[in-house]
Amino acid sequence: MTALLELLGRRPEDRLVILTCEGLGSFNAANLGIEAALGTGVATSAALQVPCPWSRGAARNHRGHDVGVSLTLNAEHDCFRWGPITRAPSLLDGDGGFPRTADDLGEHADVDEVRRECRAQIERAILWGFDPSHLTSHLDALCRRPELFDVYLDLAVDFGLPISLPDPSVDLGFPARKLAAEEGILAPDRVVAAPRHRSSQPTVDQAMRNLPPGVTEVRVRPAADTPEARAVTDDWAAMVGDAHLVTHDWAFRAALQRSGAELIGFRELRRAQRRSAGPAD
Repeated sequence: MTALLELLGRRPEDRLVILTCEGLGSFNAANLGIEAALGTGVATSAALQVPCPWSRGAARNHRGHDVGVSLTLNAEHDCFRWGPITRAPSLLDGDGGFPRTADDLGEHADVDEVRRECRAQIERAILWGFDPSHLTSHLDALCRRPELFDVYLDLAVDFGLPISLPDPSVDLGFPARKLAAEEGILAPDRVVAAPRHRSSQPTVDQAMRNLPPGVTEVRVRPAADTPEARAVTDDWAAMVGDAHLVTHDWAFRAALQRSGAELIGFRELRRAQRRSAGPAD
């Protein structure tokens, strides 16, 4: 029995799945795809990118949903740029926004500026009316270096929120899961995510056929098929495929049922974490 299942008050054989939509607020087509995935599809959670152009628009339609804050310190697209909401010179790449890669971020970021920026992103989401269910890190950038992970973990403690981490099979070079557990911060037992530039369907289908007991986070990046989506990113076809998978694909729903999975959101983890810490949710 995983420690997380025990904290959630579940049985040793339970298979729980959090189906998370990444990219909320990044552009309008992503907002449309995620709205459908949460509204009529099987998605159970989403991650808001506060610095992005359509984040404020997301606030109109997603208050009350299981939405976390995707702490965003990268702008990976070639021509579609966004940047910090605080004064943070070390978080700019000289081309109108955040660095494009997590490696570039790690080489130049000032830790104090990272801390101020990430805190401001959470606080702005709360100001907009969100009740964040969890924290995640865009491109897992805050999980690449111990000094940045310290910021991530400190904020999770300060706001009483669970976090998303890379799958345990990923060698980060430091014991991120152990450090989180020592602070009483919960995270899903494992993560299923397709490589970027490719539809999640083959990876997710395989995961559902071999779903072990515990809490598994499945990450998808849904977007509607619009001219905007095609202009923003070369990944548009994979994102449109993810939208179909979690909203319209009945074969996927059948695979979820065969796996014995129960769909939950990050709020269940947040309740368990806060209950363990003392204050009620």
